This record gives sequence, structure tokens and C-alpha cells, in this order.
Amino acid sequence: MMGGLSLRLSDELDERLDAEARREGVPRSEIARIAITEFLSRKERDRFVAAFVAEARCAYGDPAIRTEAVEIGEEALPLDNEALDLAERTHRQQARHRSAAQRKGRK
Repeated sequence: MMGGLSLRLSDELDERLDAEARREGVPRSEIARIAITEFLSRKERDRFVAAFVAEARCAYGDPAIRTEAVEIGEEALPLDNEALDLAERTHRQQARHRSAAQRKGRK
């Protein structure tokens, strides 16, 4: 079962809705459903992000939490650097193998 909705549109908006429905080959109500769904999803996402930012700002103001976050970051940094070094070494090795194969293929 679906709920109903009745709303008044300006003439301009009504014409734009008609034109879009014709272009898409769908009923006006489908265009309205899609628009409302996207609008509500965006609003929910915006509220989630705002709550996340507010919580992060609050936590950043707490010296104990900030200190713990810095410590976690410092612990992870060597691992990140190690992973980058490994990726760069692998890339260089692959490039050398490709060059050797290309040289061998030219002979």
C-alpha cells in the first residue's frame, strides 16, 4: 500500500515536472518520488555528517582523547610508511622486469 500526497506547484514548476516526465518517459509521480527520496537521503546524510563533526569537535576539545588519537596515529605511521616502501619496491621491480622483457623481445 502506498500513501498519497497532494501538493500545489507553481506553473513554472508544474511545466518543468511535465517536461522531465516526458523526457524520461515516466509518470510525474515517479519523478516526484525520486526527487523526494533523494532529498530525504541527502538530509539524513547531512544530519549524520553534522553529528559526526560535532562529536569529533567535542572529542578534539578533550585533551585525553586528543592525546590518545595522536598516540594511535604515531603507532600507525611506521606501518603506513612500511606499506608505502613495499609498494614502491614492488613497483620498481615490476618496471625492471618489464624493461628487461622489452629489451629481450627486441633482440
